[in-house]
Formats: sequence, C-alpha cells, structure tokens
Amino acid sequence: MTVAVVQFGGSNCDRDAVQALSHLGIDAERAWHEDGLPDDVTGVVLPGGFSYGDYLRAGAMAARSPVMNEVREAAERGVPVLGVCNGAQIGSESGLTGGAFTTNESARFQCERVHLRVENAGTPWTAAYEEGDVIELPIAHGEGRFEISDDRYEELEAADRVLFRYCDADGNVTEEANPNGSRGNVAGILGERDNVAVLMPHPERACLPDAGESTDGRGILAGFEAA
Repeated sequence: MTVAVVQFGGSNCDRDAVQALSHLGIDAERAWHEDGLPDDVTGVVLPGGFSYGDYLRAGAMAARSPVMNEVREAAERGVPVLGVCNGAQIGSESGLTGGAFTTNESARFQCERVHLRVENAGTPWTAAYEEGDVIELPIAHGEGRFEISDDRYEELEAADRVLFRYCDADGNVTEEANPNGSRGNVAGILGERDNVAVLMPHPERACLPDAGESTDGRGILAGFEAA
C-alpha cells in the first residue's frame, strides 16, 4: 500500500512530499512517470516543480504523459489524488479538475507565506479542520493565478468544490490577501469527486516541526488516510 509521488523531468518537490508523508507515518515512494504507477498504489501526489521546464504552459506537457491516464483511472476508482503547485497545473491541464492556472497578476515569481481559509471541511483533505479555520502555508509559483469561466465558477461554488481561499490572518477574503490575482481568491479546489484535489500552496513544506515554521500542512496530507 503506497502513495506514489509521480516524478517528471523538472519535478523538484517529490522528495519533500515523500519526506512529509513518511513523517506522518504514510508509506510513500517516488514513481518515475515513464514507469507508471506501482501495482499497490493507494494514493497519488503530483508534486511541485517545473515539469518539462514549463514549456508551452506550466503542466501542459506533463499532463500528456501516459502515466496521467493511469492517474485518471486511479482517481475514478476512488484513489486519492493530490496535485500541488506544478501538480495543480498538471491536474487542471489533464482534466482532473476544472479551471486553469496562469501567470500571476504581478507577472513575477512569488515565494512567500500566505494564509488560507478553509471553505469546505467535509472532505478528506480538510477533515482535520473546521470550516472557516485559517491556516498558513508557503507559495512558490509564477503561474498560480486561478482562472475559470463565469458559468463554471458558479458550478464550483454551487457544488461546494472550493477547498481554500487566500485570506488575511483574521480570515478575511480580500483583494489585498490575494497574492496572485486568482478568481475569487481561490487557492485550492476539488475535482468532480472529493478524492481529487489541487492547490497552489505547498502543504508538504509545512509539516516538519524542525523546519521552524507552520505545520498546518499536516492536515491536508492526512487526507491520504481519511479518503
């Protein structure tokens, strides 16, 4: 029983994800995309980085790797799948979730800590929190702005598929608290089923107590046990 952290050329958060999951007692290993998923896979992480150098569009080339057919099939079987940062871009490009992630409103790469408000606590990825809780995670992206058409945004909200929104430390969702210009301050969403989620902030970088920062990311990664 293994959570597979799919490694593409240019991935750079795969080791971080394995270390964070292992710290939580969750068996995890890296899986090179050309080798496919392991037979005993019980979860999938699409990690952060710069797959294929972000050529064409961030995540677009990795989304067309044959392993993503296996990831989609696993998701349809109910296997939990989490895309983080570049993995969120891959997830949206491959159709696991709606919308798209594009160039930050600032047109700059941004690396900072942000606050997120939990919008839906009734999912495996947010079961450790209460609705309205504020958590702190780091971001590190140049193409993190979430965009989606008006009708599909309304569908997301109606189906309660927004997981997190960028907010201030008090939980206020404001334009000033939005680091990249994402539609509706959206930082993370669900796929059509709640076993699939993508988010731009990095929960795996907020898990280890000896890092001296927030450990708020633990609750998200614990979703692999809750799903």
